[in-house]
Amino acid sequence: MTLDEVMADLKANGSEQTKKVLIRHGAREPFFGVKVEHLKKLQKKIKKDYELSLALYDTGNSDAMYLAALIADPMKMSKAQLQKWVKAAYWHYISCFSVAWTASESRFGRELALEWMNNKKEQISAAGWATYSSLIAIKPDDELDLDEIVKLLDRVAKEIGKAPNRTKYSMNGFVIAVACYVRSLLAKAKAVAKQIGTVEVDMGETECKVPEASSYIAKLEAGGRIGKKRKSAAC
Repeated sequence: MTLDEVMADLKANGSEQTKKVLIRHGAREPFFGVKVEHLKKLQKKIKKDYELSLALYDTGNSDAMYLAALIADPMKMSKAQLQKWVKAAYWHYISCFSVAWTASESRFGRELALEWMNNKKEQISAAGWATYSSLIAIKPDDELDLDEIVKLLDRVAKEIGKAPNRTKYSMNGFVIAVACYVRSLLAKAKAVAKQIGTVEVDMGETECKVPEASSYIAKLEAGGRIGKKRKSAAC
């Protein structure tokens, strides 16, 4: 599909109701309000298309930017392109999903995750923690720096209370990700989860709630999901 064909499809499949929902979560114009379900149908149709993914992201249209990550070829992404993507990610659906997924599967995932964590801009620092969480989910444990992850858990425990709003959400998610995907660090992650307790995040005009890490991890344990890696970062 060409860029024009995809944009026409997105326009035709957007809805005012979905737009209203996404606006409550933080989206803003321009976008059509396309459900993720339809974006995944387009993903199956297009499969991987590196050039198209770049063109879609450059539109600045939120629906197109999300789809861009679904059809991207992360291993072809340069560091400069990923930096461009994270700077253009104006809300968390893009920064913590589209950008984080793509960066984590690129050659620069860990490097950029650590860099972005230290950025003063909320969406970029949130993307950093989300990127590292995705790395943990897809990389075998022997490809991870477990000592570094322990230090990052300690950092969460120390800094989460004063972190920006969406960064707190991503930090909380990082603790859950470590518990879920790195069995040898389960006890450490559980200890940090207990230490940080309930994390307060402004979720806007939505009924969404921040997962309470200890309770969430307990559910993962009960469901036998500890240590089971994902095939890909995107979901």
